[in-house]
Amino acid sequence: MNRSFQNRCVVLCLILVILLSALSARLVQIQLVDRHRYAASSAKAYHRVEHLPAIRGMIVDRNEEPIAKSIPVSSIFVDKNHLLDPKLASYSLAYKAAAGEAGWKNLPADKQKRRVSMLRGEILASEKPEIIIQKHIAHSIGLLARPLGMRRDELRDKIENTRGKWFPIAKDIPDDIAERLREIVDDYHLEGFAFENSIKRWYTNPTLATHLTGFTGEVEEKLDNGNVVHRMAGRFGIESALEKYLAGRDGRREHRRDARGLVVPGDSGSLLPPRAGLNVKLTIDIGMQAIVSEELEAGLAKYKATRGAVVVMDPKNGEVLAMASRPHFDLNFKKNLQDNSFNYALQAKYEPGSTIKIVATSAALEERLVTPTTVINCPHVVQENKFTVTDAHSGGMLSFEQILQKSNNVGCWKLAKQLGVKRFYEYVHNFGFGERSGIQLSGENPGTAAVPTLPIDFSRAAYGYYIGVTPIQMASAYSVIAGNGELLKPKIVKALVANDGTVIDDFPREVRNRVISPATAKKMRTALHKVTLKGGTATQACVPGFKVCGKTGTAIKHDPKRGGYVKGGYVVSFAGFMPADNPAFVCYVVIDEPMTTEVSRYGGQIAAPIFSKIAGRLAAHMNLQPTEPISEPIANR
Repeated sequence: MNRSFQNRCVVLCLILVILLSALSARLVQIQLVDRHRYAASSAKAYHRVEHLPAIRGMIVDRNEEPIAKSIPVSSIFVDKNHLLDPKLASYSLAYKAAAGEAGWKNLPADKQKRRVSMLRGEILASEKPEIIIQKHIAHSIGLLARPLGMRRDELRDKIENTRGKWFPIAKDIPDDIAERLREIVDDYHLEGFAFENSIKRWYTNPTLATHLTGFTGEVEEKLDNGNVVHRMAGRFGIESALEKYLAGRDGRREHRRDARGLVVPGDSGSLLPPRAGLNVKLTIDIGMQAIVSEELEAGLAKYKATRGAVVVMDPKNGEVLAMASRPHFDLNFKKNLQDNSFNYALQAKYEPGSTIKIVATSAALEERLVTPTTVINCPHVVQENKFTVTDAHSGGMLSFEQILQKSNNVGCWKLAKQLGVKRFYEYVHNFGFGERSGIQLSGENPGTAAVPTLPIDFSRAAYGYYIGVTPIQMASAYSVIAGNGELLKPKIVKALVANDGTVIDDFPREVRNRVISPATAKKMRTALHKVTLKGGTATQACVPGFKVCGKTGTAIKHDPKRGGYVKGGYVVSFAGFMPADNPAFVCYVVIDEPMTTEVSRYGGQIAAPIFSKIAGRLAAHMNLQPTEPISEPIANR
């Protein structure tokens, strides 16, 4: 055999072995090393996961009136991995051509399928890929533009000029329109268009209980296939605090396609149904909330203020029946959130003035240092070592009850002094000041109640300075006296309820600690009732037909930036409850910086009249029966 021929054969065999080895190595790389990458690439083209959002639980009031509910909506997305695939695009063109043939509708399903497959083959063989894609896009635009409420050129611009492979062309489409669009996409076999189901939150009374209810917002989540879906999540108020109960669990539906791009039936594991969230039943009464909101708005307008709050609680169980803060916002449109989302009822900290006097007085009674008839000398000025305690409005020999009735600073200071710093501050903390109340809402301010080291600070604390409080703390503290002497945890959530009405969890009455005895609480109610009678500071808090208890508060505003106090700046308040013998509710009203010149800027002149209007309407709403004869109103003092 020719030596040269043998050498050529050897070289050829070597080349063949090398090529086959390289091919084998490449196959090994594809099958073992890069299989996940290629599987993912294949899945992107032939596997789609549809996100099925869970229906978010409703928020309802104590009478099951809806406050927040979910409305199913959809978004339509463009998937360019499918839209720009000529093999998939040709299917809709083939269906269009077949559907235009005579007798098409009379053909059985299997013959229709074979006819479409035949036409697809002809289209792929005769048309360039880019032409197929352009025809498919034009066909899709012609069918979808009108139902979407868009012009054809507008829809084309969105499809062709939006960057990315997966993007929405319309969001928050109502359910009926979305269903029509789905039918068009399915019936005409349009490829490259996908639907994402979502939920839109809707608030039935968007300006009632805004800070309490809160709102939701969209968060992005990335699916395993790289697509981004948008999920609703609580951002504020109850929507945020009870997110894990309201949210439920999202589901998914998988779509698979064969090599020709046709949808094939999924297996039994291709559908994970969503699980609806639980409904949250609040303690508030939406009717009472409306009353509170209306009267707070009217009071702010009348006395020329922009900030304030009202908290209404049931002293028997700690349930919050209504809570309103101003300024506020519309839950459905969420304008000016940055300026108006501050929840005054929970987050405002201020020196309360004379409403804090229930601490020294009830503590002195509880410790048996005084009785309701004990008389104390209360001169207009008391000189201590390096400071004075003054009261220009009342003085002389005052009984314990008169000290509260006339809101005497000197008398309260003397009672606090008998208690001593340590014992006085034990009661301050037992009443709940200086710590969060534990209400199921985020952002609560704990206030301040640090034990003072200077005697002057201790004296000021006795009548409403050097202590920082919040409205929810004040309402809770007065519930101690309106109740049986226990400090209760404010409750805003009554129960968690499934869609079938099953109560999954409820929230019982929770006692934080005992502050005073029931007997002391009863004596304090008698004393606080006299505050609203002739000679008291709160005659304008009276409600015809009922015995009202309460206490006024007026404090000059502290300036946290420059120190000292704001000239002409006041925080005025009134804490009250009724009926006196068996209180049905506690109502605390606070107005920040009223600028009116029509009346004196005191709690008795501003906050007490607002309380009176709220309490009268609440009594009618709660069907409380009058216990007293209705007489002529007492003249303003």
